[in-house]
Amino acid sequence: MIVGTLPYKDFPLVDAECELVNGELRIGDQTIPVVRGTTALMAAACATARALGFGAPRVILAGDIGIGDGSALVYEHVIRTLSDDDGIKTITFHYLLPEIDWHNRILIKLDDLSERPVLIADAGYMYVAKMSGFAASYDLFTPDAGEMAFLADEMAPHPFYTRGFLLHEDERVPELIERAYRHENAARCLLVKGRIDFVVTEDGIIKEISEPCVENMEPIGGTGDSLTGVVSALIAGGFPIPQAAIIAAKANRIMGALKNPTPASSIADLLPALPAALEQALSNHNKEIAKRPLISAR
Repeated sequence: MIVGTLPYKDFPLVDAECELVNGELRIGDQTIPVVRGTTALMAAACATARALGFGAPRVILAGDIGIGDGSALVYEHVIRTLSDDDGIKTITFHYLLPEIDWHNRILIKLDDLSERPVLIADAGYMYVAKMSGFAASYDLFTPDAGEMAFLADEMAPHPFYTRGFLLHEDERVPELIERAYRHENAARCLLVKGRIDFVVTEDGIIKEISEPCVENMEPIGGTGDSLTGVVSALIAGGFPIPQAAIIAAKANRIMGALKNPTPASSIADLLPALPAALEQALSNHNKEIAKRPLISAR
């Protein structure tokens, strides 16, 4: 399940399966272009699920231009409808206006389920998860370096008030990771997106991914959202979280390398290469595992 908002004033509340058809998203009777933000996340999740034979994601969305009305509709709908009968194994929360009371009510609802889904948070929902004091209740956060600075600042109630960690944050990511965990402001696993992608657990950094390096992906809006979509679908398909994060980071980079974008390219231009990128990333990952020495049973 993907939960979020779209930056359209009159977009209605929808709760339906999402499909990627001819480069556009089909959700119920709605057709949406793929741009940045939640649409990029959904498109990448749909493409990943289809490529690997998983079911299409269910999405709960409403339009919100920053006022909070659509976010309130989404929060209320999740609380009212989520049940064990859904069989949801993974929920990814994305752009929602950070409201601590609504957030905490959703956590209470999730605690009432017989089996708690894997919880993933990105963007605005990651902010409210940290602001609420319940970051450690989540299984995966997918911040960029700037968002990592907010997670690391135990004093900041909102990203606007993050202290001087924002200066040269790319070089300080390992320090910021350590600080976020020390103050219990990080999920059980982190996928930190940037020039170097870091896959992290509470025990420390387990993988750094920097290749292939596609410089022209940096200015393309939505490439971080697509990474969150890929890792969400992999986890929903049964991959362990750290393994899914490593594969997703590699696939997202390979996708860029295959399309060789310019700074004028869009995320929609890159996504057609995602199935081939996933195949290559999975093949490379399996080869790396095969090369590891066997651990003695003693």
